[in-house]
Amino acid sequence: MRSHLLNDTTAETYRRSVTEGIERVAAKLATTTKPFTGVGVDALSPRIDAIDLDKPLLDTTAVLDELEDVYLRDAVYFHHPRYLAHLNCPVVIPAVLGEAVLSAVNSSLDTWDQSAGGTLIERKLIDWTTARIGLGPVADGVFTSGGTQSNLQALLLAREEAKTDNLADLRIFASEVSHFSVRKSAKLLGLGADAVVSVPVGADKRMQTVALARELERCEREGLVAMAVVATAGTTDFGSIDPLPEIAELCEQYGAWMHVDAAYGCGLLASLKYRDRIEGIERADSVTVDYHKSFFQPVSSSAVLVRDAATLRHATYHAEYLNPRRMVQERIPNQVDKSLQTTRRFDALKLWMTLRVMGADGIGELFDEVCDLAAEGWKLLAADPRFDVVVEPSLSTLVFRYIPAAVTDPAEIDRANLYARKALFASGDAVVAGTKVGGRHYLKFTLLNPETTVEDMSVVLDLIAGHAEQYLGESLDRAS
Repeated sequence: MRSHLLNDTTAETYRRSVTEGIERVAAKLATTTKPFTGVGVDALSPRIDAIDLDKPLLDTTAVLDELEDVYLRDAVYFHHPRYLAHLNCPVVIPAVLGEAVLSAVNSSLDTWDQSAGGTLIERKLIDWTTARIGLGPVADGVFTSGGTQSNLQALLLAREEAKTDNLADLRIFASEVSHFSVRKSAKLLGLGADAVVSVPVGADKRMQTVALARELERCEREGLVAMAVVATAGTTDFGSIDPLPEIAELCEQYGAWMHVDAAYGCGLLASLKYRDRIEGIERADSVTVDYHKSFFQPVSSSAVLVRDAATLRHATYHAEYLNPRRMVQERIPNQVDKSLQTTRRFDALKLWMTLRVMGADGIGELFDEVCDLAAEGWKLLAADPRFDVVVEPSLSTLVFRYIPAAVTDPAEIDRANLYARKALFASGDAVVAGTKVGGRHYLKFTLLNPETTVEDMSVVLDLIAGHAEQYLGESLDRAS
């Protein structure tokens, strides 16, 4: 079995095997005509259940043939222009090349003696990002697995900086459409169920700063501690951006840590046209960015950034076998000193390769294209009497629902939209997401593919309307 270890004696086998795998994927990408085959759980499960993992095939070609049957053929392909569902982006080729390199070398970014140049590359990218944000000369950060981990770490730092032993007194303020990871983080940090205060949003789905001020004042009046305010720069459902300058003023007034969840909106850091939409982000104490959303990177590629590098000490633990304290005096850069993770992939290499091949402007141009596309989609939906669209986009998300011409029970409209989404997914012709607004079911386009066109959106809207009308027609038949 040593013939399968990657080393100097197996380099040619590695080259052949990886090339064969790449050729399979390239062939799929070149011939995929729909984002999904429409396969269901009941059809796919038996094929995977039938595989005996204790009986290897012992041949790479045979394994790739099997993989075609259980995965590649029925995968959901985010590169297809009619994949319009979640915050999944098509990926750029330099980043995929970086993925291939980092997987083979397999550096671990916890300590210098496991990564060397990898440590310095990650640090350089952190410095580049904090400079783009404008966090100042003593800013720092670390790569993470994704926005949920970044938000957790930011709120851990905020909890420690709040300097109180009574966790029951701590309060986190976030808009009612903020990411669920804020509440999840509060629970993981040992805070009470009432620790997260939900702040109302306006019709534009942005946090109402008047309401935030009222809640902060109430917190102070009741002798509680305003631990943090989470401002969102790109909500998952609406792409809405909270009023960052006003929130920064309130955080300063009440002594609250300001965290900006820019997991989605971080693409604006490279934007050539819309950078001003996140003005005020430079005043944050911490920022979450997901390069694997709006920088067109493969999962995972994310980071948490902080204004003051010293606050990262709250995540620092020393182990004699790994990062003993003496290494700090010796100025040995160990990234584990900043991270919630120990063993950690060299995900920063993907962004490094992207910037070195394409440049930041190249990324920004792609993100600007999807923002422009969303603006065109808004016009399309606003002019179509079949649909109700919720809010004009700040980024690249559109939330809408089908409304029949005839007056119909709202609950029946809910069911028609749910049916349309399910039927569309089962057909494989397109993939869209869903959410609730005001207790009602809506559909969602998350536009992250510059190859998607207005025509693609128009076709998908016609498909949605067709499925919904079919459901309502059948429903009427059943009722009569």
